[in-house]
Amino acid sequence: MKQTELVFIPLPIIGHLSPTVEMAKLLTQRDPRFSITIFIMKFPFGSIDSMTTDSDSIRLVTLPPVEISSGATTPGPFISEFIKTQTLLVRDAVHELTRSNSVRLAGFVIDVLCTHMIDVADEFGVPSYLFSTSSAASLGFLLHLQFLHDYEGLNLDEFKDSDAELQVPSYANSVPGKVFPPMIFDKGVDGAAGHVYHMRRLRQAKGVLVNTFIDLESHAIQSFSGSKIPPVYPVGPILNTQMGYGGDQQDASAIMSWLDDQPPSSVVFLCFGSIGSFGADQIKEIAYGLERSGHRFLWSLRQPPPKGKMAFPRDYENIEEVLPEGFLHRTARVGRIIGWAPQVAVLAHTAVGGFVSHCGWNSLLESIWYGVPVATWPMYAEQQINAFQMVKDLGLAVEIKIDYDKDNNYIVNAYEIENGLKKLMSINSEVRKKMNEMQQISRKVMIDGGSSHSSLGHFIENMMANIP
Repeated sequence: MKQTELVFIPLPIIGHLSPTVEMAKLLTQRDPRFSITIFIMKFPFGSIDSMTTDSDSIRLVTLPPVEISSGATTPGPFISEFIKTQTLLVRDAVHELTRSNSVRLAGFVIDVLCTHMIDVADEFGVPSYLFSTSSAASLGFLLHLQFLHDYEGLNLDEFKDSDAELQVPSYANSVPGKVFPPMIFDKGVDGAAGHVYHMRRLRQAKGVLVNTFIDLESHAIQSFSGSKIPPVYPVGPILNTQMGYGGDQQDASAIMSWLDDQPPSSVVFLCFGSIGSFGADQIKEIAYGLERSGHRFLWSLRQPPPKGKMAFPRDYENIEEVLPEGFLHRTARVGRIIGWAPQVAVLAHTAVGGFVSHCGWNSLLESIWYGVPVATWPMYAEQQINAFQMVKDLGLAVEIKIDYDKDNNYIVNAYEIENGLKKLMSINSEVRKKMNEMQQISRKVMIDGGSSHSSLGHFIENMMANIP
C-alpha cells in the first residue's frame, strides 16, 4: 500500500517553523495514512535552534545553504528573493523523495509567505495548501489590501504613521494606519507588492489552514464567507506545549526554581520574541517602569546585533552596563533578569500573572492557552495589528503600546510602562476574566467534537478528495 506523502515548506523562522512541525504532528496523529517531509531552508545570516520530532511519520530535511547576493542588513528585505532561490533545491529534493514507488505525493503545505513554492507543486501536478501561522484577522487584512490595490488603486502612503482609519472586513473596529504592519510600507518585494503577490497566489490554493480557532476569531473567520478565496480551516491553537526547556538546561532550571519561590500570579514576565531587542535608552525606561510598579518581574533581556549586521540577538555578557545604576541591587528580592527564556514553561507556571509581549501570534496563543493576560508591546512584522486586535477587538490585553515600531526610534517612557503594568496585574480586571474564559475554550476546541478538531477533519477530507 502506498504511503500518502505531504511536503511541508515553512518559512525558516522559529515562529513559523515550530507551528509547522506541530501541524505536521497533528495531521499524522489524526490520520496514520499520512507521512510528511518538512523541508527546512537555511538563512545565510544565522541559524535557529535545531528542530526535532519524535514522530516516525515525519522527516525533517535541511536544504543546503544558498548564497544571497543582497545588500540587505535585516532578514525582512530579502525574504522573497531568498524563497525564489530555494525553489530549485525543493524541486530536486521532492524528485528524490518520489523516486520510490511506495510514495504517493498528495500535495504541498506551504507557508503563506512562501507562495513561490506553488510553482514547484504545479510541476509535480499536485495541489497546494497554504498554512498561515498568523491570525485570521491579519490574513484578512492582507487579502483586503490586495483587493484594494488591484481593484481600487489604494495608495498606502496616506496611512503611514497616521490616525486615518480603514474599514477591514476581518476586524470589528476600523483599523488606524499607525498599526498597519510596518513592512507593507516598504517599496521593495517584501513590502506591499510582495504581500499583494502572496495573496494573489493564495487564491490558487485548494485550502488555507490558519492557526486560530472560531471562538477566538469568529468575526474574522465569518468575514471570509462568500469571498472568492479557497476554503479556510481554523485548526488551532497549534502549540508545542510539551517542549523541553531548550537553550541552557542549567539556566532554565534556575529560572523555574526562582519562580517556584514566588507567590501565585505575582510575577510580570517580559519577553519580546526571538529577534526582539532594545537600545540602552529604552532598557533604562523599562527598568524604571518595573521598579516603580512595585511588581515582581522576570525579564528576558537580549542584546541587539551590531548595527548593520544581519544576526539574531544574543545574551548580554555584562547586563549591568545597560541598566540604571543600582537597579539590580534594589530589585534583587523581587526581580530577575535573564537572557534567553523558556517561554512556554514560564507562562505555564502558577507564579506568572501577566505577560508583556511583542504580540507574535504564537506568543499570544500561548498566553491564551495558559490564561495569562497580556500587555502589548509590538515590535515588527504584523505584531502591531495583533496588538490592536487583542486590545480593541477581543479585550484580551491591555496596552503599553500598540503602535510601537522598533525602527522609528520612539522611546516608551517609564510612566507609560508603569501604568500598563498596573493595569495588567489588576486582580479583578475584565481582561483577566475574559482571558480565563478564553483559556477554557482553547482547551476544548482541539478535542473530539471541538470546532478546530472538526475543521481539521474537513481539511483531511478535502485533501484526500484532491489527490491526483
